[in-house]
Amino acid sequence: MESEKIIKPANGYLMLAVTLALFFGSIFITFNQKQPIFLIITLLAFIGLFGFILVNPNTSKVVLLFGKYVGTIKQNGLYWANPLYKKKTVSLRASNFDSERLKVNDKLGNPVMISTILVWRVTDTYKAAFDVDNYENFVRVQTDAAVRKLASMYPYDNFADEGHDEDITLRSSVNEVSEALEKELEERLSIAGIEVLEARIGYLAYAQEIASAMLKRQQATAIIAARHKIVQGAVDMVEMALEQLNKKQIVELDEERKAAMVSNLLIILCGDKEASPVLNTGTLNH
Repeated sequence: MESEKIIKPANGYLMLAVTLALFFGSIFITFNQKQPIFLIITLLAFIGLFGFILVNPNTSKVVLLFGKYVGTIKQNGLYWANPLYKKKTVSLRASNFDSERLKVNDKLGNPVMISTILVWRVTDTYKAAFDVDNYENFVRVQTDAAVRKLASMYPYDNFADEGHDEDITLRSSVNEVSEALEKELEERLSIAGIEVLEARIGYLAYAQEIASAMLKRQQATAIIAARHKIVQGAVDMVEMALEQLNKKQIVELDEERKAAMVSNLLIILCGDKEASPVLNTGTLNH
């Protein structure tokens, strides 16, 4: 199995001077000395003009001779090689790919919309040019496949109330999910000689058909959590009030009056609306 081979052809500036000198020199000799034989040199010099290769920064030229891989030129500059060589440009620059929003099912079967942002570049020009048909299209297809697999491995959110207490979720575990996505893409794209520089979730949301229901569920969860906090605080405050009253011996309360006091305090502390005070001018029993 062949692999990438780095080559460095002849200096292009020197060969440019030689080629131009042969081309115009042979024409001059032909017309001045009436020597048609020098037209052959003119023809060879003209063919030699097709042997120049210009390599821009962060690009490479894959060189072929009659279908056989000769090597790759990665160092930028002007070079000259066999005019019969076929040159194919492969970019070495970092490329950014924002995938389309895909509708997939998460681990719990909920439909979600997800997309990814991928930063990649070619490191092995031989694999990119010959091991896959079109390496840019290969990146797009494999990225979509990796995102679909990733979404099926984790739930969108953590629903402990239903027994799905997951440590890693798509919504909250950004670093863990990104690492898993990068690993999956590296395995898939290595066949094309492509290095994954960064991969992360670019868009994540529930699908439209369940978005409203899931929003209500999240709101209900938040309300329940808030109520739990309020009740816990109210119980602590009632306990503190009874303890202080008993400690300072401000008033003696029997069990029935304590129960009434606890009930009233809990209603006041846990109620949604402000309590309306009622003045009692009689005894504690009326």
